[in-house]
Amino acid sequence: MKFPWFTYSNIYVKSEKSANRVMNSISRFIEEKLKLKVNKEKSTVDRPWKLKFLGFSFYRTKGEYRMRVPQKPIDKFRAKLKELTSRSNAMSMEYRFRKLKQVIVGWVNYFAIADIKTILKTLDEWLRRRIRMCFWKQWKKIKTKHENLIKLGLTSNKAWQYANTRKSYWRTSNSPILAKTITNKYLKKIGLVSMSEIYLLKH
Repeated sequence: MKFPWFTYSNIYVKSEKSANRVMNSISRFIEEKLKLKVNKEKSTVDRPWKLKFLGFSFYRTKGEYRMRVPQKPIDKFRAKLKELTSRSNAMSMEYRFRKLKQVIVGWVNYFAIADIKTILKTLDEWLRRRIRMCFWKQWKKIKTKHENLIKLGLTSNKAWQYANTRKSYWRTSNSPILAKTITNKYLKKIGLVSMSEIYLLKH
């Protein structure tokens, strides 16, 4: 049940009969004793997995209810990460990583009580790919790409071959060109936080 007045409140009971009884009792108290109006459109009796509370929703598995994050907060979080990793954004990598850390730590810590391990693994992979794309765009010239690929461990011939690729920024970000050079280990070393690792620290 939801009782939105000053704030949103959810009350969970075992049966629909109990839920209706509590709904009627609280509604009468609010309107008769407190002289406040209950919003009938937003106050409802429903199954736990159909309700949302403070950004969370619920699902049932193996006889118990567990928490999960609805798609809307995930999409909003992803959009923020995408904004911070836009290849048209000229911010330095150091500043980009700092802003990403602020957003990621806050979001993951808030939703860590929900089952988001798989979601975070997918987002981690996607974010690392976007960071690789940013590096590739930042290097711009073939000469700069060639020099940086050598610094990251490639031979001069292989680096020159990769630097001259005609693939798009996004395709290159998921190719061996960057997967073998801007590795996960390297990204962690230079400051990119892992959502999955932050989540696991909470469990």
